[in-house]
Amino acid sequence: MLSTGVYTVAPTPFHDDGSIDLDSVGRLASFLVELGVEGLLVLGVMGEAHKLLDDERHAVLGRFVEAVEGKAAIVTGTSFPSAEGAAQLTHIAGDLGADAALVSPPRLIKPNLGAVRDYYETVAEASSIEIVIQDHPASSGTYMPAAFIASLGNDIDLARSVKLEDPPTAPKFAEVLSHATRELKTYGGLGGAEFIGELERGAVGTMTGFAFPEVLLEVYRLFESGETQQAREIFYSHLPLIQLEAQQPMSLAIRKKVYKRRGAIASDRVRKPHGEPDAGTLAALDALILDLGLRLA
Repeated sequence: MLSTGVYTVAPTPFHDDGSIDLDSVGRLASFLVELGVEGLLVLGVMGEAHKLLDDERHAVLGRFVEAVEGKAAIVTGTSFPSAEGAAQLTHIAGDLGADAALVSPPRLIKPNLGAVRDYYETVAEASSIEIVIQDHPASSGTYMPAAFIASLGNDIDLARSVKLEDPPTAPKFAEVLSHATRELKTYGGLGGAEFIGELERGAVGTMTGFAFPEVLLEVYRLFESGETQQAREIFYSHLPLIQLEAQQPMSLAIRKKVYKRRGAIASDRVRKPHGEPDAGTLAALDALILDLGLRLA
């Protein structure tokens, strides 16, 4: 079962020409491990998995697994429009050494919770690794009620964790956990913008891509040690930067620019189509980083 703590959503590095940069995959993985994150979430929405060919996906996942050297868990996205496709990707992820698979519900023409349950059961039957249920209607297009999410965790042996990203998130954390009949680990996301509120309502960590994960690590450490006021102060002082980076549709482009400046990747290339921050946004980013005294390189 996955451990509690901070998992960083790692972007997929590309060369300037848009091809996969496996050297930067290794560099980024080592950089994040050295910061002390519990794990890396790869090939999710922010990992541009939907823009990768199958052989590229497998190469990226394999390199991340190799690079962390067992020092951090690897959670990989394996969502697919069909249950059969998601099941195959999840099976392959286990063979390549991933510790868990992040799986979103399928996009449906009409709400159909029976079809969603069958989807997750089909994936679980093919899996040798833990399944993290991703509740992110903005990307999946499918809404799952809290009681239904808990029922998946109660009934499907491998579905031990949930990544809740249906705002407002904090109340849904509490509601999901109120319906759980066995241990169900709940993690936040959405850039970390609701991290404190999520922890206060039962979250055991976060899986998000804020490009200064050491900040979230410190917030989590303080909160877990009972120093909640200090945790809140650090979180809210950094919240403007978290919110600036999380702006859609340019969040990934901002994040990659920060990681390039931190020396973790060679290029900030994002595959098209994508949003791009303007000069004013980048100036605001620089000002916040300076004001907060954050280290870039």
